[in-house]
Amino acid sequence: MNFGNKIRDLRLKTSKTQKLIEAETAIPQRTLSDWENNKSEPTLSDAIKLAEAFGVSINQLIGESD
Repeated sequence: MNFGNKIRDLRLKTSKTQKLIEAETAIPQRTLSDWENNKSEPTLSDAIKLAEAFGVSINQLIGESD
């Protein structure tokens, strides 16, 4: 599974919209969309924000086991 699909899957599993993630993390919705569509990837600091918003560890977010 690529990183964009992982972000989308976690977002949907947590029943969060891109707009809600934007409100929680200050990451623009357009940027989230680009990540989900594999047009770009987040920086480490943004990945940490995403992991916190999804309630998972950074390792789970990037695909490594805890």
